[in-house]
Amino acid sequence: MEKEYITIISGGHFEKNVLRVISEDITREFHYPVIQQLYSFDLSCYYHPGRRQYDANGILKEVLEISPPDSIKSIGLFRVDLFIPILTYIFGQAFLNGNTGIASLFRLKNELYGLEQNNPLLIDRFRKVIIHELGHTFGLIHCPYPNCVMRSSTYVEDLDQKKNCFCKNCQEELNRMRGSELMIGG
Repeated sequence: MEKEYITIISGGHFEKNVLRVISEDITREFHYPVIQQLYSFDLSCYYHPGRRQYDANGILKEVLEISPPDSIKSIGLFRVDLFIPILTYIFGQAFLNGNTGIASLFRLKNELYGLEQNNPLLIDRFRKVIIHELGHTFGLIHCPYPNCVMRSSTYVEDLDQKKNCFCKNCQEELNRMRGSELMIGG
């Protein structure tokens, strides 16, 4: 069977409207339909008490293990504070040229930075992280253009300056890579 969709795996509760908007973003940028899957993760084994955070590498591997085999790509959505050993925190992570990525809302919340809650801004940031991480799974690397969704983001302010879409160069690269994927059958 040909792989023809991207899977969103919800590792927690996300409002239907939020998932709908994210699905529309993914379809717009990657030209694949999206299916949504709810999964009950036990993240306790990934919790690092000294850091009070969750190991993104372990979670990413678990998402890979439970991803539907007929899905071209999968992205796990979470609400926990993620880290990798070399960084204090991350917004998301993906296997470059792989099948799986993860994204978390946790560090995207204004309240974490002493600012007033802003749900529309929170969702906008989350959408950008998801598109960015899926871009990596399709082989895109960080982009030098400030407004491109593939620009590296260390801080939420970096996310706020980006659009939730690819620049012309990244879109062309994605189309080129997708074209070669389609020619070799997935």
